[in-house]
Amino acid sequence: MPARPQYRVRKKCEFGNTMPAGPAPTRAYRIGIDVGGTFTKAVLIDNTSRIVVGRYSVMTTHDHPRGVAAGVVEVFRNVLDESGVRPDEVVFLAHSTTQATNALLEGDVAKVGIVGMAGAAAAKLAEPQARIGAIELAPGCTLATAKRFLVTEDADAGAVRDAIDQLKRDGAEVLVASGAFGVDDTAAEEQVRELGAQAGFLTTCGHEITRLYGLAKRTRTAVINASILPRMNATATMTEDSVREAGIEAPLMIMRGDGGVMDIQEMRRRPATTMLSGPAASVAGALMHLRVSDGLYFEVGGTSTNIGVIRNGRPTVAYANVGGHDTYVSSLDVRVIGIAGGSLVRAEPGRLIDVGPRSAHIAGLPYAAFADPAEFVDPVIEAFESGQGGADSYVAIRVANGNRYALTTTCAANALGYTLAGMHAHAGSDAARRAFAALADYLETDIDGAAMAVLNAAAAKVTPIIEGLIKEYKLDPDQCLLIGEGGGAGALVPFVGQSMKLKYEISKDAEVISSIGVALALVRDVVERIIPHPQAEDLQAIREEALAAAVRMGAHAKSVDVTIEVDRQTQRVRATAMGAAEMHVKDPDGAIHEREARRIAADAMDLAVGQIELLAETDGFRVFQQTGAAPGKVRAVDWQGTVRLRRRSASVHVATAGGAVELINGLWTAAVNANGEATAAPEFLMVHGRHIADFSGVMSSEQVAALVDAELEGSAADAPVVFVRIESQ
Repeated sequence: MPARPQYRVRKKCEFGNTMPAGPAPTRAYRIGIDVGGTFTKAVLIDNTSRIVVGRYSVMTTHDHPRGVAAGVVEVFRNVLDESGVRPDEVVFLAHSTTQATNALLEGDVAKVGIVGMAGAAAAKLAEPQARIGAIELAPGCTLATAKRFLVTEDADAGAVRDAIDQLKRDGAEVLVASGAFGVDDTAAEEQVRELGAQAGFLTTCGHEITRLYGLAKRTRTAVINASILPRMNATATMTEDSVREAGIEAPLMIMRGDGGVMDIQEMRRRPATTMLSGPAASVAGALMHLRVSDGLYFEVGGTSTNIGVIRNGRPTVAYANVGGHDTYVSSLDVRVIGIAGGSLVRAEPGRLIDVGPRSAHIAGLPYAAFADPAEFVDPVIEAFESGQGGADSYVAIRVANGNRYALTTTCAANALGYTLAGMHAHAGSDAARRAFAALADYLETDIDGAAMAVLNAAAAKVTPIIEGLIKEYKLDPDQCLLIGEGGGAGALVPFVGQSMKLKYEISKDAEVISSIGVALALVRDVVERIIPHPQAEDLQAIREEALAAAVRMGAHAKSVDVTIEVDRQTQRVRATAMGAAEMHVKDPDGAIHEREARRIAADAMDLAVGQIELLAETDGFRVFQQTGAAPGKVRAVDWQGTVRLRRRSASVHVATAGGAVELINGLWTAAVNANGEATAAPEFLMVHGRHIADFSGVMSSEQVAALVDAELEGSAADAPVVFVRIESQ
C-alpha cells in the first residue's frame, strides 16, 4: 500500500481578541438553509465566532401544500430545538432555493403577456425584437407568450389598458413591459406596471432586469423572470409567514445565483436571479467561512461536481443560459461534470472502461467502502445494465450472503489512503481494499493498481476543466488553491491536486458548506450600462447606483465595496456591489493580533514569518510584502484573518486620504509613460479602512482619480490609504 499522502483539512484560524473587556454580549445566531433536490439542510452559526453550533436536515418537501417552505420551517425549528436556541436570538436567516430552476425545467410557469414599445422612429426595428415567441425550456416544457406592440407617442393610458385587456383575453397570467431604449427612459414601462397592477397582474419591466441595451435579450430575460413570479411570490409569502409565526423577526434573505443574497422583497421582483443558487451557496461558504480570496472551488457531490473560480474575493460570473437561450441573468460561471464521489466503475475482464456518469445513488447501491469489512466473503464482480446506454459494463460487488455493493471513486480513494479521519468521505481502507481485491482479479492487476486506475480515469475528466479555467481566467498556477467542498470532496480533490501539483485543502464542514455559505453570504447586486467613452462622472454615477441597490436589498452602507469594470470593446461598464447585512456589521470586532496576521500572510506566500514585512495598516487591513522584493508577493490580511488580496508581483504605495488623489495621478502617469504605447491600462487596487477598491478595469487617470475621491468621501484627511499596483500575474 502506498504511503499516505499529506495534506491539511482546512479549519478556521484562532484569533486573539484585541477589544477591551466588557459585559458578555447577548447570544446571537445566524441560520443558513440549503434547499436541495433531495434534502433541506440547516446550520446554526454563532454570530460572533462564526462557529457551527448546530445542524439538521429533512427531506425537501416538494409535495407539501406549502411546498418547499414547509421544509424550510421544519428544518429551522428542529435546528433551534436541538441547539437550545430561542427564535428571538436569531439575527439573520437565509436560504437557497432550487425552485426557480425547477420551475423552468419542469415547465411550471405562467403564460406571459408582452407589451412591447418603441417610439415611431424605432418601431419598425424594435417590434420584431420585442415579439418573443414560445420558449422551449426543456424537452416537452414550453413557456407560452402573447404579444402586443405600442408606439409610445400613441400609448396613452387608454391604449395601454386596451393592450392589457387583449393580453388577458389571450390567456396571459403575468405581464412584461419592454421598451426600446427603456433603460434610458423608464416611464413607459412603469406605466404598464401601474396599469397592469390595477388589472390584477404581476409585471416585470425590462429595465429592472438589466440596464444593458439589446431589446430582444432584455425582453427574453424579463419574460423568463415574469413566468415564475406567481410561483415564487407564493413561496415567498408562505415562507415569510411561517418564519414570522415561529417568532423570528430577523431579516429573511434569499440566495442569488451569483453568490450573494438579497432580501425577500427583492426576490419577489427578480426571482430569476435565484437560478443556480445551490452552487452559489457553496461558493459563499468558501468566501466567508473558509476565507478564500483566490482559488478554484471544487464542490463534489455524489453524482456530479461543480468547479468554478474565485478571484480577488469574488466568484466569477457569467450570464445564464435557459433552454439554450441567452439571458441577462448573472449566475456563477460553474462547470458541471458527471464525475463525483459516488461515480460507478465500468469495466470488462482485463480492462477498465470508464468511471461514471452513473452514480451509486442512482443505482440504489451502498458504497463498498462504508460496509462492514466482514461482509466481503467470496466477493465477485457482477456486471449490470446502467439503463443509460451502457449495458453490462457497470460493475458491482456481490458477496456470499447475496448483498451487492458499489465500487466508486470514494471507495478507490479510501483503498489508497487519500481520505483522512474527519472527512465526510472517509471510511478507512479495510472494506474498500477487500472490495477492490475482487476488481483487481477482474482487471488482472493488484489492489493498488485497480484503485489507481479508477482515480486516474476520474481525474482525466476533471483535469482539462481545471486547466481550462486556469487559462481562461489567467490564474497563476503557483497561486491556485483547490478548495474541496461537498460530501465527496475527499474522493477526488487530494488525488487531483497531487496529480496536477496544485495546492489543495478540504474544507471543514464540507458536507454542509452550502448551508454555511447561505448563512454568511454578503448582499450583492450588479449594475451594468453601455456607455461609449465613459467619463469620470459616469463611473461615479454607476458606482453610486450599485451601492444604493445593495443597500436597498439589505446591506449596511458602510460595509459595501463596489468594483468597477470597463470593457472597451463592448463599451459595457459594470459595477458590482457587495456588503454585509446590518446585523453582521454590528458584530464585535474579534480582531486578530499582528503576529497572527503576519503568520497568515507568510503561510499564504509560502515564506517564513521573518521573510515578510508589514508595509501598511488601516482600520481593517494589514498589508504585507516579501522582504526586499519590490515588486514582489503581496498579501492583505483583514481584521478577522482572511487573506483578502494576494498577488504574486505587485508594488505597494502608502498615502493618506488627503494626498491619495495626487499620489494615484502620479503613479498612473509614471506607469503609462513606462508602458509607452501599451494598450493595457495599469491595474491598481486601493486599501482603505475596511474596504478594498478594485480599479483594474479603469482606463484613465481622470476616471481612477474620480473613483478614489468617491471612495474616500467622509474619510479623515490623515487616514491611511494603500495603493497596490499589479505588475504581473
